[in-house]
Amino acid sequence: MTALPETWFVVLSGLLLGVGVFGLLTRRNFILILIAIEVAMNATILNFVYFAAFAPHAAGLSGQVIAVVLIGFAATEVAVGLAIVLALNRLKGTINVGLANLLRE
Repeated sequence: MTALPETWFVVLSGLLLGVGVFGLLTRRNFILILIAIEVAMNATILNFVYFAAFAPHAAGLSGQVIAVVLIGFAATEVAVGLAIVLALNRLKGTINVGLANLLRE
């Protein structure tokens, strides 16, 4: 079994980051924006794991530890985001981001 070339991980991470940023900038639905943020964070996690595994100066499990912390951060972000979606849906009957500033009322 042959290993993948090193550039594939960087290209895949860049593509994931591009898709995440594109989704973040173009979507109006709050849930789709949360998914786009998760895709961009997965690109970051992929970079940390890749560079920790293949970099000659990597110090032990530092990349994997940072990846686990980022996964925990992503889970927290989704929980808070879904709570905001439920509050917005309860108050306004929609999850359109354009109405999110109306939660202050």
